[in-house]
Amino acid sequence: MAEETAGKQGRWRVFHDKFVVEERYMEPGARKGLYVTALVLALVGAAIFLATLAGVLQHDGLASADGAAQKWLLTTRSDALTVVMVVLAVIFGPVGLPIIVLVVTVAWGVLAKHAWRPILLAAAMLTGVGLAQLIGRSVERQRPPVDLMLFGADHTFSFPSGHVLGASDFLLVTTFLVFSRHRNPKAAVVSFVVAVIGVFLASISRLYLGYHWVSDAVASVSLSLVVLGAVIAVDTWRTARVPGEQVTGELSKADVPD
Repeated sequence: MAEETAGKQGRWRVFHDKFVVEERYMEPGARKGLYVTALVLALVGAAIFLATLAGVLQHDGLASADGAAQKWLLTTRSDALTVVMVVLAVIFGPVGLPIIVLVVTVAWGVLAKHAWRPILLAAAMLTGVGLAQLIGRSVERQRPPVDLMLFGADHTFSFPSGHVLGASDFLLVTTFLVFSRHRNPKAAVVSFVVAVIGVFLASISRLYLGYHWVSDAVASVSLSLVVLGAVIAVDTWRTARVPGEQVTGELSKADVPD
């Protein structure tokens, strides 16, 4: 029985190492830098979110500027710009974005040598959905007036924006997971700039179309920073190895039966 159990563990370990987790080697300072980055992102995101939440609950702080920002956005509306914003809303909406995420994760999982990064992306997206639902039902913030909405009425809760949170998670986490394996810093910087622009467009489309307040979008982006920090920490812990380091909990070659 013990030999059979060891055999199953050995087969699982071989499968796991070959197809699930991809290990990468780096200097100790580089790995420490990733952990520090993850911690800073999580702390900054949490601080901004809590400050925004306090303002929403107390009707001050950033939330006090929501009305003025909404009025300004009304002055920028035009037929052509509305079409652009509707397209953005569809792409980053509850139909378009899940399809994009599903296609990317499935294709990535099939084509990649290891399934770790698509699994991590899917987990990050599900975490974002869960946070948006949990916080939205807890805060119960009302959206802007229905007559300001340009793409159909929406009576669900406003804080935070699920559209913006989903777009931020997808763009930022995907960019990290792809370019953390590349040694071209310029490409990584350009890609993160593009991702930030995408997050901005997703946010401004929801505000322009009249479905959210500015503080809703800020809260969503700040939550996404926390999710990104968690992804960086988990990915680093599970895949980043220092040359010569022994990984605890893994079977040695002598433990795997022939």
